[in-house]
Amino acid sequence: MSTNFTTTEVTRALGALAQETRLELFRMLVERGPSGLSAGMLAERLKVPPSSLSFHLRTLQHAGLITQRRASRQMIYAADFGSMNAVIQYLTENCCGAQGVCAPVCNPGAALATGENRDDAAARGRRRR
Repeated sequence: MSTNFTTTEVTRALGALAQETRLELFRMLVERGPSGLSAGMLAERLKVPPSSLSFHLRTLQHAGLITQRRASRQMIYAADFGSMNAVIQYLTENCCGAQGVCAPVCNPGAALATGENRDDAAARGRRRR
């Protein structure tokens, strides 16, 4: 997934994460960092059969959220941090009306502290839909 991607790509990524096992799997890989984990270690930690794990890994790969590499006889999976950050950026790019007061983290309270009233914020939110 590139840093400039479509709504379809974001929807695919969010859809992949909208399942308990895949969300837990992805969070585990994020926590592990770039070194990743082997498929066997993932199956053991998640307590899922290898066939189920393969299905979940393929779904996350198809969504562009994880990478796969071979290390000897093992497959190692890792979170794709560029894609993860791109999804977060997509979700928050218009936070607080793109005034920049929330960057890099969306914090609507910061926009209200700058003098914007709640009615303005609500109206802007309705216009985006």
